[in-house]
Amino acid sequence: MDEPNYRLQYYKFLISKHYRKILLGLALLVLIFTSVKTVGPEEEGVVLYVGHYDRTVDPGLHFILPFGIEEMEKIPVQRQLKQEFGFRTVAAGTSTQYSKENFADESLMLTGDLNLANVEWVVQYRIVNSYNYLFKVRDADKALRDMSEAAVRKVVGDRTVNEVLTVGRQEVASSVEVLLQRMCDEYENGIRIDQVVLQDVNPPEPVKPSFNAVNQAQQERETLINKAESEYNRIIPRARGEADETIQLAEAYALKRVNLATGEAARFNSLFEEYIKAPEVTKKRIYLETMEKILPKIGGKIIVDENGNNVLPLLNLDQPKKK
Repeated sequence: MDEPNYRLQYYKFLISKHYRKILLGLALLVLIFTSVKTVGPEEEGVVLYVGHYDRTVDPGLHFILPFGIEEMEKIPVQRQLKQEFGFRTVAAGTSTQYSKENFADESLMLTGDLNLANVEWVVQYRIVNSYNYLFKVRDADKALRDMSEAAVRKVVGDRTVNEVLTVGRQEVASSVEVLLQRMCDEYENGIRIDQVVLQDVNPPEPVKPSFNAVNQAQQERETLINKAESEYNRIIPRARGEADETIQLAEAYALKRVNLATGEAARFNSLFEEYIKAPEVTKKRIYLETMEKILPKIGGKIIVDENGNNVLPLLNLDQPKKK
Protein backbone atom coordinates (compact mmCIF):
# COMPACT_ATOMS: atom_id res chain seq x y z
CA MET A 1 0.00 0.00 0.00
CA ASP A 2 1.36 3.33 -0.99
CA GLU A 3 1.82 6.07 1.54
CA PRO A 4 -0.88 8.55 0.29
CA ASN A 5 -3.68 5.97 0.59
CA TYR A 6 -2.51 5.01 4.04
CA ARG A 7 -2.59 8.60 5.22
CA LEU A 8 -6.06 9.12 3.74
CA GLN A 9 -7.47 6.13 5.55
CA TYR A 10 -5.78 7.26 8.76
CA TYR A 11 -7.36 10.72 8.48
CA LYS A 12 -10.80 9.18 7.80
CA PHE A 13 -10.37 7.04 10.89
CA LEU A 14 -9.51 10.07 13.02
CA ILE A 15 -12.45 12.05 11.63
CA SER A 16 -14.94 9.22 12.18
CA LYS A 17 -13.64 8.74 15.72
CA HIS A 18 -14.03 12.47 16.35
CA TYR A 19 -17.59 12.45 15.00
CA ARG A 20 -18.48 9.50 17.17
CA LYS A 21 -17.35 11.45 20.21
CA ILE A 22 -19.41 14.44 19.12
CA LEU A 23 -22.48 12.29 18.51
CA LEU A 24 -21.97 10.54 21.84
CA GLY A 25 -21.70 13.90 23.56
CA LEU A 26 -24.84 15.19 21.84
CA ALA A 27 -26.71 12.03 22.78
CA LEU A 28 -25.56 12.44 26.37
CA LEU A 29 -26.73 16.06 26.40
CA VAL A 30 -30.11 15.07 24.97
CA LEU A 31 -30.34 12.29 27.54
CA ILE A 32 -29.63 14.69 30.41
CA PHE A 33 -31.88 17.42 29.01
CA THR A 34 -34.85 15.09 28.53
CA SER A 35 -34.48 13.03 31.69
CA VAL A 36 -33.48 15.54 34.38
CA LYS A 37 -36.23 17.94 35.43
CA THR A 38 -36.33 20.54 38.19
CA VAL A 39 -39.67 21.40 39.82
CA GLY A 40 -39.77 24.85 41.44
CA PRO A 41 -40.87 25.51 45.04
CA GLU A 42 -44.27 26.85 43.90
CA GLU A 43 -44.92 24.06 41.41
CA GLU A 44 -45.99 20.46 41.02
CA GLY A 45 -44.69 18.20 38.29
CA VAL A 46 -47.18 16.03 36.41
CA VAL A 47 -45.38 13.18 34.61
CA LEU A 48 -46.93 11.81 31.41
CA TYR A 49 -45.92 8.38 30.15
CA VAL A 50 -46.36 8.30 26.36
CA GLY A 51 -49.07 10.96 26.70
CA HIS A 52 -50.96 9.42 29.64
CA TYR A 53 -50.93 10.48 33.27
CA ASP A 54 -48.44 8.50 35.36
CA ARG A 55 -47.65 10.37 38.58
CA THR A 56 -47.34 13.74 40.31
CA VAL A 57 -44.03 14.81 41.86
CA ASP A 58 -43.20 17.45 44.45
CA PRO A 59 -40.72 20.34 44.14
CA GLY A 60 -37.10 19.33 43.67
CA LEU A 61 -34.85 17.47 41.20
CA HIS A 62 -36.46 14.50 39.40
CA PHE A 63 -35.50 11.98 36.71
CA ILE A 64 -37.88 10.78 34.02
CA LEU A 65 -37.49 8.46 31.04
CA PRO A 66 -35.60 10.26 28.27
CA PHE A 67 -36.24 10.91 24.57
CA GLY A 68 -39.88 11.85 25.05
CA ILE A 69 -40.97 8.56 26.55
CA GLU A 70 -41.99 10.52 29.63
CA GLU A 71 -42.82 14.22 29.71
CA MET A 72 -43.39 16.61 32.60
CA GLU A 73 -45.89 19.45 32.91
CA LYS A 74 -45.07 21.97 35.64
CA ILE A 75 -48.17 23.42 37.34
CA PRO A 76 -47.83 26.50 39.63
CA VAL A 77 -50.09 25.24 42.43
CA GLN A 78 -48.72 27.60 45.11
CA ARG A 79 -48.94 30.77 43.05
CA GLN A 80 -51.91 33.10 42.71
CA LEU A 81 -52.79 33.58 39.06
CA LYS A 82 -55.04 36.14 37.47
CA GLN A 83 -57.00 36.84 34.31
CA GLU A 84 -57.85 40.37 33.16
CA PHE A 85 -60.98 41.31 31.26
CA GLY A 86 -61.52 44.57 29.38
CA PHE A 87 -57.87 45.55 29.69
CA ARG A 88 -54.39 44.02 29.69
CA THR A 89 -51.42 44.92 31.88
CA VAL A 90 -48.27 45.30 29.79
CA ALA A 91 -45.84 46.15 32.60
CA ALA A 92 -46.57 46.12 36.32
CA GLY A 93 -44.66 48.12 38.89
CA THR A 94 -44.45 51.65 40.20
CA SER A 95 -45.83 52.98 36.92
CA THR A 96 -48.17 50.33 35.58
CA GLN A 97 -48.62 50.30 31.82
CA TYR A 98 -51.71 48.97 30.07
CA SER A 99 -52.28 47.81 26.55
CA LYS A 100 -53.87 50.34 24.22
CA GLU A 101 -55.89 47.69 22.39
CA ASN A 102 -59.66 47.79 22.53
CA PHE A 103 -61.27 44.93 24.47
CA ALA A 104 -64.85 46.21 24.31
CA ASP A 105 -66.05 42.86 22.94
CA GLU A 106 -65.54 41.27 26.36
CA SER A 107 -66.23 44.27 28.63
CA LEU A 108 -69.33 45.86 27.06
CA MET A 109 -72.42 44.38 28.74
CA LEU A 110 -76.20 44.77 28.76
CA THR A 111 -77.78 45.50 32.16
CA GLY A 112 -81.18 44.43 33.39
CA ASP A 113 -82.79 47.76 32.49
CA LEU A 114 -81.51 47.49 28.88
CA ASN A 115 -78.61 49.92 29.31
CA LEU A 116 -74.96 49.38 28.45
CA ALA A 117 -72.04 49.35 30.87
CA ASN A 118 -68.33 48.93 30.23
CA VAL A 119 -67.18 46.51 32.95
CA GLU A 120 -63.49 45.74 33.55
CA TRP A 121 -62.65 43.06 36.12
CA VAL A 122 -59.93 40.72 37.36
CA VAL A 123 -60.27 37.08 38.40
CA GLN A 124 -57.65 35.89 40.90
CA TYR A 125 -57.41 32.11 41.25
CA ARG A 126 -55.22 29.16 42.22
CA ILE A 127 -54.75 25.68 40.77
CA VAL A 128 -55.54 23.22 43.55
CA ASN A 129 -55.68 19.97 41.57
CA SER A 130 -53.09 19.47 38.83
CA TYR A 131 -54.68 16.32 37.43
CA ASN A 132 -58.12 17.92 37.01
CA TYR A 133 -56.54 21.08 35.60
CA LEU A 134 -54.74 19.13 32.84
CA PHE A 135 -57.12 16.29 32.04
CA LYS A 136 -60.71 17.09 33.09
CA VAL A 137 -61.07 20.21 30.90
CA ARG A 138 -59.40 20.97 27.59
CA ASP A 139 -57.45 24.24 27.88
CA ALA A 140 -58.57 25.08 31.41
CA ASP A 141 -57.34 28.69 31.18
CA LYS A 142 -59.48 29.47 28.14
CA ALA A 143 -62.42 27.65 29.71
CA LEU A 144 -62.02 29.78 32.81
CA ARG A 145 -62.07 32.96 30.70
CA ASP A 146 -65.27 31.85 29.01
CA MET A 147 -66.90 30.94 32.33
CA SER A 148 -65.83 34.25 33.90
CA GLU A 149 -67.30 36.27 31.07
CA ALA A 150 -70.54 34.26 31.18
CA ALA A 151 -70.84 34.68 34.96
CA VAL A 152 -70.30 38.45 34.83
CA ARG A 153 -72.79 38.89 32.00
CA LYS A 154 -75.39 36.91 33.91
CA VAL A 155 -74.96 38.86 37.17
CA VAL A 156 -74.83 42.25 35.44
CA GLY A 157 -77.88 41.34 33.38
CA ASP A 158 -79.90 40.91 36.58
CA ARG A 159 -79.21 44.46 37.83
CA THR A 160 -79.85 48.02 36.76
CA VAL A 161 -77.12 50.20 35.34
CA ASN A 162 -77.10 52.41 38.47
CA GLU A 163 -76.53 49.40 40.71
CA VAL A 164 -73.65 48.20 38.55
CA LEU A 165 -72.02 51.63 38.32
CA THR A 166 -72.50 52.76 41.94
CA VAL A 167 -73.82 51.03 45.04
CA GLY A 168 -74.05 47.47 43.72
CA ARG A 169 -70.45 46.94 42.59
CA GLN A 170 -69.36 44.93 45.61
CA GLU A 171 -72.48 42.80 45.44
CA VAL A 172 -71.84 42.13 41.74
CA ALA A 173 -68.25 41.04 42.46
CA SER A 174 -69.35 38.74 45.31
CA SER A 175 -72.12 37.17 43.23
CA VAL A 176 -69.74 36.56 40.31
CA GLU A 177 -67.21 34.94 42.65
CA VAL A 178 -69.79 32.54 44.07
CA LEU A 179 -71.23 31.68 40.64
CA LEU A 180 -67.81 31.19 39.05
CA GLN A 181 -66.64 28.89 41.84
CA ARG A 182 -69.82 26.85 41.46
CA MET A 183 -69.11 26.46 37.73
CA CYS A 184 -65.49 25.44 38.41
CA ASP A 185 -66.68 22.78 40.85
CA GLU A 186 -69.22 21.53 38.32
CA TYR A 187 -66.61 21.25 35.55
CA GLU A 188 -63.97 19.85 37.97
CA ASN A 189 -61.23 21.96 36.42
CA GLY A 190 -59.08 21.95 39.58
CA ILE A 191 -59.33 25.74 40.07
CA ARG A 192 -60.26 27.65 43.23
CA ILE A 193 -61.41 31.26 42.86
CA ASP A 194 -59.73 33.55 45.39
CA GLN A 195 -61.33 36.86 44.44
CA VAL A 196 -63.20 38.73 41.73
CA VAL A 197 -62.44 42.46 41.60
CA LEU A 198 -64.37 44.98 39.51
CA GLN A 199 -61.48 47.10 38.31
CA ASP A 200 -63.49 49.83 36.62
CA VAL A 201 -67.12 50.26 35.64
CA ASN A 202 -68.14 53.09 33.33
CA PRO A 203 -70.88 53.91 30.87
CA PRO A 204 -69.95 53.65 27.19
CA GLU A 205 -67.92 56.59 25.87
CA PRO A 206 -70.70 58.03 23.61
CA VAL A 207 -73.12 58.46 26.54
CA LYS A 208 -70.57 59.14 29.28
CA PRO A 209 -71.11 62.97 29.41
CA SER A 210 -74.88 62.57 29.70
CA PHE A 211 -74.53 59.90 32.36
CA ASN A 212 -72.13 62.08 34.35
CA ALA A 213 -74.64 64.94 34.20
CA VAL A 214 -77.41 62.69 35.49
CA ASN A 215 -75.12 61.31 38.18
CA GLN A 216 -74.19 64.84 39.27
CA ALA A 217 -77.87 65.79 39.47
CA GLN A 218 -78.55 62.74 41.62
CA GLN A 219 -75.68 63.63 43.92
CA GLU A 220 -77.00 67.18 44.26
CA ARG A 221 -80.43 65.79 45.07
CA GLU A 222 -78.94 63.54 47.76
CA THR A 223 -77.03 66.53 49.14
CA LEU A 224 -80.21 68.62 49.38
CA ILE A 225 -82.09 65.73 50.98
CA ASN A 226 -79.35 65.27 53.56
CA LYS A 227 -79.30 69.00 54.26
CA ALA A 228 -83.08 69.07 54.73
CA GLU A 229 -82.94 66.07 57.03
CA SER A 230 -80.18 67.74 59.04
CA GLU A 231 -82.27 70.91 59.37
CA TYR A 232 -85.30 68.81 60.33
CA ASN A 233 -83.29 66.97 62.97
CA ARG A 234 -82.07 70.30 64.34
CA ILE A 235 -85.42 72.17 64.49
CA ILE A 236 -88.01 69.49 65.25
CA PRO A 237 -86.42 68.17 68.47
CA ARG A 238 -86.00 71.74 69.75
CA ALA A 239 -89.66 72.54 68.96
CA ARG A 240 -90.75 69.34 70.63
CA GLY A 241 -88.65 70.21 73.68
CA GLU A 242 -90.17 73.69 73.90
CA ALA A 243 -93.67 72.22 73.51
CA ASP A 244 -93.00 69.68 76.26
CA GLU A 245 -91.65 72.45 78.48
CA THR A 246 -94.77 74.59 77.91
CA ILE A 247 -97.03 71.62 78.65
CA GLN A 248 -95.14 70.84 81.83
CA LEU A 249 -95.32 74.48 82.97
CA ALA A 250 -99.06 74.55 82.27
CA GLU A 251 -99.57 71.30 84.16
CA ALA A 252 -97.52 72.66 87.08
CA TYR A 253 -99.53 75.91 87.10
CA ALA A 254 -102.79 73.96 86.95
CA LEU A 255 -101.66 71.75 89.82
CA LYS A 256 -100.66 74.83 91.84
CA ARG A 257 -104.04 76.51 91.27
CA VAL A 258 -105.93 73.35 92.15
CA ASN A 259 -103.92 72.84 95.33
CA LEU A 260 -104.38 76.51 96.29
CA ALA A 261 -108.11 76.36 95.67
CA THR A 262 -108.33 73.10 97.60
CA GLY A 263 -106.45 74.67 100.51
CA GLU A 264 -108.66 77.80 100.50
CA ALA A 265 -111.78 75.66 100.41
CA ALA A 266 -110.52 73.56 103.32
CA ARG A 267 -109.68 76.74 105.29
CA PHE A 268 -113.10 78.22 104.60
CA ASN A 269 -114.79 75.00 105.70
CA SER A 270 -112.82 74.94 108.94
CA LEU A 271 -113.70 78.61 109.63
CA PHE A 272 -117.33 77.91 108.88
CA GLU A 273 -117.36 75.03 111.34
CA GLU A 274 -115.88 77.30 114.01
CA TYR A 275 -118.36 80.04 113.12
CA ILE A 276 -121.27 77.68 113.67
CA LYS A 277 -119.93 76.79 117.09
CA ALA A 278 -119.23 80.42 118.23
CA PRO A 279 -120.43 83.03 115.73
CA GLU A 280 -119.51 86.22 117.68
CA VAL A 281 -116.09 85.01 118.74
CA THR A 282 -115.21 83.81 115.27
CA LYS A 283 -116.51 87.03 113.68
CA LYS A 284 -114.43 89.16 116.03
CA ARG A 285 -111.33 87.04 115.54
CA ILE A 286 -111.65 87.32 111.75
CA TYR A 287 -112.12 91.10 112.07
CA LEU A 288 -109.03 91.51 114.25
CA GLU A 289 -106.88 89.32 112.01
CA THR A 290 -108.00 91.31 108.97
CA MET A 291 -107.25 94.65 110.62
CA GLU A 292 -103.85 93.32 111.65
CA LYS A 293 -103.03 92.76 108.01
CA ILE A 294 -104.52 96.02 106.72
CA LEU A 295 -103.35 98.66 109.25
CA PRO A 296 -99.60 98.23 108.67
CA LYS A 297 -100.17 99.08 105.02
CA ILE A 298 -101.84 102.43 105.78
CA GLY A 299 -99.66 105.60 106.17
CA GLY A 300 -100.79 108.17 108.79
CA LYS A 301 -103.58 106.93 111.10
CA ILE A 302 -106.12 108.78 113.25
CA ILE A 303 -108.38 106.75 115.46
CA VAL A 304 -111.68 108.19 116.73
CA ASP A 305 -114.68 106.72 118.44
CA GLU A 306 -117.94 106.30 116.66
CA ASN A 307 -119.15 109.80 117.71
CA GLY A 308 -115.95 111.54 116.70
CA ASN A 309 -115.21 112.88 120.16
CA ASN A 310 -112.25 110.95 121.46
CA VAL A 311 -109.24 111.25 119.14
CA LEU A 312 -105.98 109.38 119.32
CA PRO A 313 -103.65 111.67 117.32
CA LEU A 314 -100.68 109.28 117.42
CA LEU A 315 -100.48 105.59 117.38
CA ASN A 316 -97.25 103.87 116.42
CA LEU A 317 -98.77 101.10 114.40
CA ASP A 318 -96.06 101.18 111.74
CA GLN A 319 -93.27 100.09 114.03
CA PRO A 320 -92.36 96.45 113.83
CA LYS A 321 -93.24 94.18 116.67
CA LYS A 322 -90.55 93.60 119.25
CA LYS A 323 -89.81 90.04 119.97
